[in-house]
Amino acid sequence: MRIGVIGTGTIAGAVVRGIAGDGHQITVSERSTAVSAALADAFENVTIAPNQQVLDQSDVIFLGLMAGVAPDILAPLTFRADQRVISFMAGADLGQVGQMIAPASASAVMMPFPGIAQGGSAIMAQGDTALVNEIFGARNTVFALKDSAELDAYLCAQAVLSPVARMVGDAADWLGERVTDPAQGEAFLRMLVATSLADTGCADLIEALNTPGGYNQRLRQHMEAAGITGDLMSGLNDLEG
Repeated sequence: MRIGVIGTGTIAGAVVRGIAGDGHQITVSERSTAVSAALADAFENVTIAPNQQVLDQSDVIFLGLMAGVAPDILAPLTFRADQRVISFMAGADLGQVGQMIAPASASAVMMPFPGIAQGGSAIMAQGDTALVNEIFGARNTVFALKDSAELDAYLCAQAVLSPVARMVGDAADWLGERVTDPAQGEAFLRMLVATSLADTGCADLIEALNTPGGYNQRLRQHMEAAGITGDLMSGLNDLEG
């Protein structure tokens, strides 16, 4: 494919790294110069161009902009009716994206994570998920969402990733003060959490770790008594509101 990327921040850069080996012709915008320059240096099939040239050379467009600044950046640009656009912008649904990029087609809203650079990542997508699968599905898992309301709910719930990482990091810091190799301790905890949840449902894992008086049960019950579940639900409700 001839793929263009408008807005080359950290996430868009990870997306490009994840597909750069697939034979596409990829043109990235000059925005976020350090990221775009690093991509062009790393991959022969990635070039840098002004925004309008990115569009002129591409058939599929990725929008890696913040929704608040996107209208001002996109308004001076001319899209073609045959172009398909995949937006990474949280806070802009397909209808809103369509208004910004007419007469091109707002094909999908997709929310990638940094792990897409290596593959094996979860991708939330709404709209033309067949197109998203065609580009990313070989190495990642695309979760198709039925409408913008469902996408908004997923966006709120995925925010659990940061507090989970904080909890693992804090536990790693605690462990690091007690062992000879703190880096190994953190690597162990990261692998433990990632592999344990990869193929096992949360309820099943909790039950498997619910040995009476066991370490996992005791820590979970301590945190539940401290209000962790209520705090989580309150935080999710605040995001949704």
